[in-house]
Amino acid sequence: MPPSRPDRPRTPRTALSRERVLRAAAQVADERGVASVTMRKVAEHLGVEAMSLYYHVAGKDEILDGIVDLVFDEIELPPGEADWKTAMFRRAASARRVLSRHTWALGLMESRRNPGPATLRHHDAVIGSLRAAGFSIGMAAHAFSALDSYVYGFVLQESSLPFSTPDELEDVAETIGRSMPAGMYPHLAEMMTDHALQPGYAYAEEFEFGLGLILDGLERILRGPG
Repeated sequence: MPPSRPDRPRTPRTALSRERVLRAAAQVADERGVASVTMRKVAEHLGVEAMSLYYHVAGKDEILDGIVDLVFDEIELPPGEADWKTAMFRRAASARRVLSRHTWALGLMESRRNPGPATLRHHDAVIGSLRAAGFSIGMAAHAFSALDSYVYGFVLQESSLPFSTPDELEDVAETIGRSMPAGMYPHLAEMMTDHALQPGYAYAEEFEFGLGLILDGLERILRGPG
């Protein structure tokens, strides 16, 4: 009889949990888009059977609720020690950075009927910061909507641009320029040559300019009569 071999130590598998399922789903969305977030795809990502996920989540809707909550949890809350404009600026800038990493979330952020604790905490903190600054509840709603519409819209536009580097921008501008009859679109040509193609240009810098306009406008309303 051959001598028995010692058993090989087994590598312990990380136990499934709701958080692990949600983080895997977020990774699937980051890599393939939110349409790919199915129980089967998430299970494949984790290397388990799809049925095992049901011990932790009820189904796809709960997964979508959960990954939206993960995104909100990444966004910086308005810092309480800062004045309201600084707080709103920092929160909006953080939201842009986070959504740029998770562009799939743009269409889901305000769509969930069962928001998670991070989502609720985030909304409450933004409203609270505006109310503490002196905004009426109605004006706080207007301000919140204007800021988020700008942030979400900017991220959508930025993520759709056909360039991400100065060299790519130059190639795009050259392609567009070849299709434009000379002198027919003078203002567009001026914008490209005298602005967008100048050294140091970065479309991302447009974000702070637009955000500043909104915050300045809200400040005038806050200080004005009524």
